[in-house]
This record gives sequence, C-alpha cells and structure tokens, in this order.
Amino acid sequence: MSTVNIKIDGKEFAVKEGEYILNAARANDIFIPAICYLTRCSPTLACRLCLVEADGKQVYACNAKVKEGMEITVDTPNILEERRAIMEVYDVNHPLQCGVCDKSGECELQNYTLELGVDSQSYMIPDTKRETKNWSSVLHYDAGLCIVCERCTTVCKDMIGDAAISTTKRGGEALDKGFKETMPKDAYAMWNKLQKSIIAPSNGTEYTNCSDCGECAAVCPVGALVSRDFVYSSNAWDLKRTPATCAHCSSGCQIYYETKPASIEDRDEKIFRVTNEWNYVSLCGAGRFGYDFENRVESKDKKAFDAAIEAFKKAQSIRFNSVITNEEALMLQALKEKMGVKLVNPDAKAFQKFLNAYSNASGQSLYSFDFKEVMATDFVMSVGAALRNDNPNARYAFNNVQKMNKGAGFYFHPVGDNLVPTFGKSVEVFTHKVGLEEAALYLILDLFADAEKLPSEVKEYIQSFKSEKTKTIKEKVMKEVTETVVDEETGEEKEVTKKVPEMVEKEITVESNGLVELLGKESDTFAETFEKMMKKKESFSLIIGEDLYFHEKAENIAKLIALIEQASPVRVAMIPPKTNSLGVALICDLDEEASGYTIGYNENGDFKLSALGDGDLDMPAMNQQEGTLTNMHKRVTPTNAALEYRGYELNDIMKVLTDAPAETIDWTVKLPTKKGFKAVEFDSLPNGYLNDGTENRGYQLTSKSKKAKDINVNKIDESIVLEGEIVYRCNPQRQFNDFSDKAHEIFEAFGLYASPAKAEALGSKVEIDFGDRSISVDVIADERMDGDIVALSDFKSTHDVYGLFGQSRYKTVTMRKV
Repeated sequence: MSTVNIKIDGKEFAVKEGEYILNAARANDIFIPAICYLTRCSPTLACRLCLVEADGKQVYACNAKVKEGMEITVDTPNILEERRAIMEVYDVNHPLQCGVCDKSGECELQNYTLELGVDSQSYMIPDTKRETKNWSSVLHYDAGLCIVCERCTTVCKDMIGDAAISTTKRGGEALDKGFKETMPKDAYAMWNKLQKSIIAPSNGTEYTNCSDCGECAAVCPVGALVSRDFVYSSNAWDLKRTPATCAHCSSGCQIYYETKPASIEDRDEKIFRVTNEWNYVSLCGAGRFGYDFENRVESKDKKAFDAAIEAFKKAQSIRFNSVITNEEALMLQALKEKMGVKLVNPDAKAFQKFLNAYSNASGQSLYSFDFKEVMATDFVMSVGAALRNDNPNARYAFNNVQKMNKGAGFYFHPVGDNLVPTFGKSVEVFTHKVGLEEAALYLILDLFADAEKLPSEVKEYIQSFKSEKTKTIKEKVMKEVTETVVDEETGEEKEVTKKVPEMVEKEITVESNGLVELLGKESDTFAETFEKMMKKKESFSLIIGEDLYFHEKAENIAKLIALIEQASPVRVAMIPPKTNSLGVALICDLDEEASGYTIGYNENGDFKLSALGDGDLDMPAMNQQEGTLTNMHKRVTPTNAALEYRGYELNDIMKVLTDAPAETIDWTVKLPTKKGFKAVEFDSLPNGYLNDGTENRGYQLTSKSKKAKDINVNKIDESIVLEGEIVYRCNPQRQFNDFSDKAHEIFEAFGLYASPAKAEALGSKVEIDFGDRSISVDVIADERMDGDIVALSDFKSTHDVYGLFGQSRYKTVTMRKV
C-alpha cells in the first residue's frame, strides 16, 4: 500500500494514498463530524458537517482525497459557525420525543447537538405533517424523525444492491429567501434540501419489496428507521451488548446480541435486537432479525444424559451439519479417533473434497482471496453461486465492486435472476444450461489467461472453439453529391459538390467464440462488450459457489480454478456452503455415508442431540455457546453466549467418554495447527475493528504450502447437461437452517420457489417426484427469479432435502399439481 505524508492540525501522518480526508483522519483517531458518510459507500454531501480547510481552501472531508504534503485544519471560526448553523437547522422541527425515541442514548443528532454546543435556536419554519409507515414486514419509518442524511438510500444502493429506497418530494414549506443572505451558505443549502425531501420506496409504492436486511435501519443516525419489532420496546442504555459471530451462513459476520431481562416478573435475559459495526460489515436479514433461536432448558436431564452416553457407546455413525463450532467439530473428531465412529456431514464433505482437489492442483491449502480483497478488485466474476440466496456478503461484494470501483462483472448461473443485472451497467449475465459450469471456467481462461502459461493441449482446446465467419453490417459513409443550384442574387446556375452521409452494407470477417455461444450469448456482440468492460481494469476476482462442490465434475472444476490462478491475474474466493463448513472440512475426517446405529446432532438419527428442543437430549443453540467459527474470509472468529443455558453440552458427554478438558473453550487452543489454526486460548482472542477498518477479530488461518501436482484438466462434458423439468436445491433469502426458521422475524416459508410465470403455471401446490422419493410442497412466486428452473428449500432438516438431491444441487424431476 502506497502512502502520502500529510499534516492534520499541525501533526504529521502517513496515510493511504487516494484516501478521503475523513477516513484518513479517523484512521489516526482524529475526530471530524459527519452524519451522512458511510465508510464503504459513495459520499453524498448531504450533511456538509465534515467541512475542513485543506491547503487554505474549504473542502468536504468525505469527498476530498489526500495529497502529498497536504495541510489540513479541522476547525476554523468560519467552519465552526457553519457546523453549528447546520445542527441548528437539523434541530428546527425535529420532534422533542427523546425520552421515548428508540434511538435515544445512541442518537447522533443528540450527540452532535451537544458536541457543537447548540444551546439556542436562530431559525424557524412551519413544519409539515409526515406520517409513519411500515415499509415491509420488518421496517418501520417515521418520516417526522428523518433528517434526510441519505445513509439509508446509499447503503441500500452501494452495499446491499437493492436500491429499494430513494429521496422523493416532501412538500415542505419554502424557505424565506432572506435566510440565504443572513445564514452560512452550507447550512442554507442543507436546509433547503431538507425542506424539499423525504425518503420513500423507490418503486413508487408504499412498500420496499427488498431483501429485508435491515441495514438501512442500522445506519440511520436517528430514530426514523427502526425494526418494527423493536419500536418502543427498550431504551438503548438498558441493553447489554454481547459480541458474537452470526451463526447463519459462512460469512461469519460480526454482531452484537443486545439483551436485558424479559420483564419485571421474568428476569431471564432476552435478546431484543442484533446490531453490528455497520461501517465495516453489513448484515443480511437472517443475521439481523434471526436472533431468537435459543433452546430454553430449565435444568439438566440426567436420565436423557445417561441415555445419550449409552447411545454414543454403541454408535457407528454421527450425522451432523455445519451449524457447529470449531471446538465441537474437534470433539467429534476426537470421538472418531478413539471410538472409530463415522462422521457424516454432506455439505462439509462436498466442500472438503473440492478444497482438497483445488489444494492438490494449486499447492495451497486454502483459496487465495477473502471477500474483502474481492471488494478491492474492479472486475469480479461469479460461477456456481446463487448470489442473491447463497451468501449475502458475496452478493454485497459483487455489487460494491460495480458501485465503488467503477467495476465490471460476469455472473454465470442457470437460474435467471432479475436483481444481479441491476448492480451495474457493466454486468454481463450468462444464464447457461445446468452442467456447463466447466465451459464458464474455460471462457475465463480464454479471456484472462496468458496463453504462454497454459498447457499446450488446453491452449489448443480453447482455440478449437474459435472460428471465422462473414457478417454483413451497415456502415455510414460520406458520399460526394454534385448539385446544380441557382445563385439568388445573379440568377446564374452553378454546380456545388458536397458530402452527405449514406448507409451502405459491408461484409466483414469476425471471429466467433463457441464458448460464448455455448453459454447462451451472441459471440460477435460479446466481443465488443468485453472490450469496453476491460477498459482501465487492473484487478480481477472470481467467486466460487456451492453448485461446483456438488457438481458431477467437481474435481475437474477444482483443477480448472487452480489453472486460472496459475495462468492469469484472477484470484479466487470460495463460499463455504454452510455456517462452519470450512472449519469442519479442515478439522474432521469425514465419511460419505452413515451406517448402523446413528447419532444425529441437529440432524435425524436413532438418537438425536438437538439445540432445537426436538431431540432426545437438549443441546445449547449458537446464541448460548462460547467457541469459534471459521468463516469464508478464512478467519477464525470468537462467538459468545448471549443467553444462559442450563442443560448439558457436548463437552459433558466428552468428559465421560474421553479425557476431555473442563470447558468447551478449552478445546480452542487444541485446534489443529497443521490445518492452519493457531494454538491460541479463547479468552485471548480479540473481537472488534480498528478505526481504519482493519478487522481485529480472532485470527487469520495460515494457508499451508505443498508441492502442486501437474494440472491435467478434462474437456467440457456436454453429456451431463440437464434438460426437462429441473429443480434446484436453494433457500429463499433470509433462510439458511432450522435456526433461522425458528426466529420469529424470519417469515420466508419452506417451499418451491419459482418465477411468477412458472409459479402461475404450476399452481398453488405440487408433488415433486425424484424417482425413488417424492415431496409435496407449496409453490411460492419469487419476483426476482426468471426462467423455468425452480428452487426447493433445504433449511428444514426434517425434510431431508439433501437426501433427495444426493451429490448434486440440480435434479431432473417430474412435477404434478396437487
């Protein structure tokens, strides 16, 4: 990272080149007020509080970049006058309901009013009535409290990608023009805008029709946007914050569980909401609203525990999923090593095999990029991931590249999606046939690889898709035309020659790319599009998703990905399929199938341990546990118990069966260092962010190097392409597992999701025949889906949807109306 030297209030600092003044100041613990700026989004200049003086000129710190030798003054008398006037304007008609406002105690309007010493009011104007509205199942908007800072619209556009809200006309009272002459100009400009604007759903209705992630409410500096469930439920200062890691998907986002006693009578702690460090990480709807999945147990059930011990003694297999800590995974591995039981986890096993194949070909134990590095690139591609559903932070990264880096992107996926194309003008969507994922990777090799670094047979194979064809185009030419004209003054005739445009047909020879056409695009138009997309592009990333881990040609695909990294500047980030799939894949020696007497851990089995309260022995849910998770950023992060658990834990069983330590977190230091973990005690793990945005949570896995095998890749196997009625194993947004389903603010139902046209054709309910088994489900229209492929949820373990699909995410089925 290159740096420049600047001075802020006379002190010298070395800061990141090209950084905004505001971020450079924050990174060095220097306070500059700003109420509209979000670190990872584009500046809006809505509040103008960040006014500073740079090299003698007043500039906005959120929008002005540092330069070598720049001298910055944070406060001058004129700037302080502007800031105070701006805060007075914000306070003019802001309702004085701080005592009951949901933001009271953490309100930035309160804080800045005090910080800037606003103790009197110089301005007044009649207010306009603004009604409160419920924008969605979770979002409550109080327009009377809104200061139109535009944080909500900015994060929704630049980070989330929904662009579901925008500013609209408010119809407020016009300002007296006399104010323009008597008050500071920035305060007047801000007030003028405030009087004219309000926030509303951008689709023209009263409802947002968005992802319901709640990030708009998180960034709101006042009480205008709040979760409907949290409205008037608690004061901020009454809540205890417990730092934790979200347990729903492999993003492993930083969260705080915020708790207090449920009531005066019930003194047990209750989670009232989840918050996040929104300057550094964005949550999805499951992370923010899917928090109350705890397993309430009043006491230890000794009879059930004894039965569990006997069950483990005769068990031949343990079936579990990846909603499990690293420590618990290590316990299960210890049981395998001592007792010889099989460990069965379908999602982690598929990922483990894929990662091993990639590792053998690349010589590295882990993929090269994390998703923060993806966000720093300017050309991002995605293969094998349903970005909108599989992993919200992967989607946010793909979108953020377009919005913040003037980026471009390829999205390869068989299921049509109406949202991804809206992320940017330079996004090309390849809605290809199921089974052609190898073709997508060969196209990436063709477009980005240095041909000299490719094996000769791969180079020849790619070239075999190229051909020349003749194409007729229309071209504008300038043609000379001679006309006889009469001079108006003399009446004499004379000839005049002039050039006029004319369209003529012309035959040209163009190169046709069969890979592009195999993937459903017109080759000749794509070549021109790609040339434009590549202008000024310097860094390239590739997101890999779950479709490829469960692919019939997974091993060959893993080799192709390693070859892409070896022969091109493209770097790869992988999305582990479930919460802790990466941790489980590194820690456990997994088996393909269960056999004999089977214990299920949050899965079906002859004896079931369950954190859902539906098994033979209760276990704590993730919001009741201490331990670590390994997320898709290859980071081992700590999570803490927000709620008390009074029953038995897995470690209690381990202490009977093995020489286990006293506490679950005593396993943290034992995590296998040969797999990239560190011998660090749980209580010494950090859990936060630095002011410059550096993540200081847990630690980064160490990627282990080994001798890479020669990469011998196979050709595209078109015989595996699926035709007919195709169903895809994929969850709706905000649903990931039984625990997200248990939360009372997650409403998305288990069922068959389809595009509106396909849903209408199928009817309200269908039976899906997989050949050996069938399932009857409700049909649910998803307005953001397109095409005929339908998606069957897998978040309810009782339905054993993994068993229906086996080693694939796609199946050809027969569907009948019920």
